[in-house]
Amino acid sequence: MIYERIQQLINSAISAQLIEPEDEIYARNQILSLLQLVDFKECDAESDMEIPDLLEQIVDYACEQGIIGDIFDEKEIFSSKIMNCFMARPSTVNQIFFEKYNQNPKEATEYFYQLSKNSNYIQMKRIRNNIEYKAGTEYGELDITINLSKPEKDPRSIELERAAEKTDYPKCLLCVENEGYAGRIGHPARSNHRMIRLNLLDKKWLLQYSPYVYYNEHCIVLSEQHTDMKISHVTFQRLLSFVEQFPHYFVGSNADLPIVGGSILSHDHYQGGHYDFAMAKAEDDCTFTLEQFPKVQGSVVKWPMSVIRLRSKETGPLVEAGEHILSRWRNYSDETVGIFAKTGHVPHNTITPIARKNQEFYELDLVLRNNRTSEEHPLGIFHPHQDVHHIKKENIGLIEVMGLAVLPARLKEELEEVENFILGKTDSVAQYHLEWAKSLKVGYQSVVTPSNVEALVREETGKKFLKALEDAGVYKTNEEGKAGFNRFILSLS
Repeated sequence: MIYERIQQLINSAISAQLIEPEDEIYARNQILSLLQLVDFKECDAESDMEIPDLLEQIVDYACEQGIIGDIFDEKEIFSSKIMNCFMARPSTVNQIFFEKYNQNPKEATEYFYQLSKNSNYIQMKRIRNNIEYKAGTEYGELDITINLSKPEKDPRSIELERAAEKTDYPKCLLCVENEGYAGRIGHPARSNHRMIRLNLLDKKWLLQYSPYVYYNEHCIVLSEQHTDMKISHVTFQRLLSFVEQFPHYFVGSNADLPIVGGSILSHDHYQGGHYDFAMAKAEDDCTFTLEQFPKVQGSVVKWPMSVIRLRSKETGPLVEAGEHILSRWRNYSDETVGIFAKTGHVPHNTITPIARKNQEFYELDLVLRNNRTSEEHPLGIFHPHQDVHHIKKENIGLIEVMGLAVLPARLKEELEEVENFILGKTDSVAQYHLEWAKSLKVGYQSVVTPSNVEALVREETGKKFLKALEDAGVYKTNEEGKAGFNRFILSLS
C-alpha cells in the first residue's frame, strides 16, 4: 500500500506542476529515504485522492513504522519534508515569479498562490473546515469566520514543547530563516515554505502567503530584518510602493501598540491580498479638503470604526498627508470623548493604515486607534467590551478592522447549543452565553423554527461582531462622536 501512495502522490505532484515528469525518480528516491525504504515496487497508482489525503496516509505509515512519533508536531514536520521533495529552490521559484511578473503582476501572484496551495504549505483541507458566512449590516456585509483550521495540540506535544531546549532560531514565526526550516516541537514545520524577494524603498522585503488564509490570496509582506513594527511616513511609503508593484492587491499594517496592534509586534510586517472587504466598499460619510495638500481628497468613511480615507492620483501627496494626520493624531487629546494621547510618557494614539489602488486613484485608509485602559475596561476602552467577550474577546487587528471576524473554534459547538436552547431542546448552554441565549429565545419565540434557527443565531453573532467594531471606534457614530471626529478633522488644517 505504501508504494501505491508514494506513486499516487508523485502523480498528483506532476499533475499540479510541482515537478516535471523527468523529476519523478528523483522525487521518489527522496521520499523513500525519508520513509527508510531501500526499494520500490511498481504498482497501480490510479487514485482520486487529493494531495493532503495522500500525505496523511503516508505520514500514518511513518508513525506505524516508528519512523516518527504519533504526535502533531512530528507529523507536521514529516509531512512538510515530504512535500519539500517536490519544491524548487527559492531562487528558482523567484525566477519563475518575476518572469511572470514582467508579463503581468496578477499572473505572478496567481502562480505563487497556486504553488503555495499545491505544496500543502497553505493548508486548504483544514481551511475548508472553517465556518464562513456573511452578515448584513448598515455598513455592508461583514465576513464571519469561525476558525477551525488549526488543530489543537495534544498534551504530549505540549509536554515535549515545555521540555525542549530553548532556541531563538528563527527569532520569530515571520523571519526569513523560516524558509525551508524543518521545524521543531513548538515551532511550525516550514520545509516546503518559500518567499518572494521584493524591493520596497531600496530595502529587502519578502512576500509569502499565510498558511491559514482567511481570504483570497491572504499574503504577508515582511521585512528581511527582525525589527519592531513602527507606523510612520515610511510605512505609508512602503504600503503604496507595494500597491504600485501589485495594483490588484490591497496591503495594510496592524497598529504598532499593544491592545490595538497585531500578535507579532517584534517583526515589521504587513498583510494584504486580492479581496475587497466591506470597509473598502464602504461609502463616504462626509468629505473634506486639506488646504496644504491640494492633490488629496479626504473623507470620513461610513464605518463603525473611525476611518479617514485619502485619495490621490499620486502616491507622494498621499504619504505627506498621511504623515501630517499621523503626527497630529499621535499628540491629540479630546477629553469630552475620552481620548487622551498619553498617560505620563506612555503613548496611546496610533493608526492602522491600509493602501489600495481604486481605478485611477490610490487610496490610503487611516484607522484611528487608542489603547488606553480603565478600571471599567481593563482590556481596553476602545476594545471589545465585556458584553461581547463571549463571542469576541481578542484584539481588533487589521483583518477585523476591515470587516472580517476571526472567531474562536469553541463557538462551533457553543452556538449549536444556543440554537438548541432557543428551540427548547436543552437547558444547557455555556454560562457566558446564557443571558444572550435567553434574550434570543424571548425575541424569536414566535418565528424560530428548526430550519431557520441557525441563520438567526449567525445573524445575531454578526451583530455582536459589529458591536465589537463599534467598541473599538475612538469616535462613536452618535452625535457626540461625530462632533468629536469633526473637531479632529478641523484641527488638521
